[in-house]
Amino acid sequence: MFVDFKDQPPPPPWQPPRRSRKLSRREQDILGGIIGVNLLLLLLAPIGGATLISALVALLR
Repeated sequence: MFVDFKDQPPPPPWQPPRRSRKLSRREQDILGGIIGVNLLLLLLAPIGGATLISALVALLR
C-alpha cells in the first residue's frame, strides 16, 4: 500500500543530548587514576601472563 507523505514536514535533525554537568576535581582524579592503572596493566599484564605460562610449561615437563 502506498502512503503519501508529501504534506508532512521533515523531522528535525538529530542532535546528541547535552551534558549539563561537569566532573568534580575528585571525580577527575579518580578517573585519571583508573586510566593510569589500566595503562600500567596494559604494559605489565602480558609480561606477567607470559611468565605464568612459562612457569606452567616448566612444571608440566
